[in-house]
Amino acid sequence: MRLGVLDVGSNTVHLLVMDAHPGARPLPAHSHKAELRLAELLDGHGAIGPDGVDRLIAVVREALEAAEDKGVEDVLPFATSAVREASNADEVLARVAEETGVRLQVLSGADEARLTFLAARRWFGWSAGKLLVLDIGGGSLEIAYGMDEEPDAAVSLPLGAGRLTGSWLPGDPPDPADVRALRRHVRAEIARSVGDFSRHGAPDHVVATSKTFKQLARITGAARSAEGLYVERLLTRRALEEWVPKLAAMSTQERAELPGVSEGRAGQLTAGALVAEAAMDLFDVEQLEICPWALREGVILRRLDHLPT
Repeated sequence: MRLGVLDVGSNTVHLLVMDAHPGARPLPAHSHKAELRLAELLDGHGAIGPDGVDRLIAVVREALEAAEDKGVEDVLPFATSAVREASNADEVLARVAEETGVRLQVLSGADEARLTFLAARRWFGWSAGKLLVLDIGGGSLEIAYGMDEEPDAAVSLPLGAGRLTGSWLPGDPPDPADVRALRRHVRAEIARSVGDFSRHGAPDHVVATSKTFKQLARITGAARSAEGLYVERLLTRRALEEWVPKLAAMSTQERAELPGVSEGRAGQLTAGALVAEAAMDLFDVEQLEICPWALREGVILRRLDHLPT
């Protein structure tokens, strides 16, 4: 069957269309995305304002039209941290449902971590052993660890690249003092969770998902996306440590000119790099591998698991 996953995230609203069958590998058929940056549309009270809700509804309608055009049989809609943490989340969800017919399922941070972990486990297989999975989104950082398809430990931290950029790095390029302050904050937040994972032992394989990690891997020498899903892409801590001060000294425009960095994400890349560097350092990770599958694929895989065979 042809399924669509509608992901209302902190940065984008992304419809991923996949041809999926129980017991088979889901195959991507179409991608439709629109930058919305919901995390930046919150007012002083933490609510998504009327203009933001109107824009969200318009983008959801566009995604539904795209899904219909592509022959999607069923759309699995969900929202992550930007909607989850909005003070008027219930009102926003009700308006979206009333005006589009879409009832967004709001995933908890732990759900995000677990579903992303499932996608990574299915991609790398059982031979990967104990997996540590890192994912940096616009609003949060997810960390999960385990031997099976359900992680033994999973946390979500408010360390998304978009959230941190808006709150901590107003300058362009950012002020060095702001960068240092953010670095301290990120490391303190992650350090509180390290013990929850270390008691399970060292992972056999460390993987990362998300646009942030993909861009960091690309600027440190990983293969271009045009070379296909199955090319191994690695990110080393040493290379990342060399790039973090360079990224912090650049303007958004300069970062956008780096290989693999999109203009829409360039402003967030310094904050994302600080989170990635801190996670790799505090979890003592020398090298990680980029996983092509992430949360959206995890949602589809979980749905397929519950279909009759």
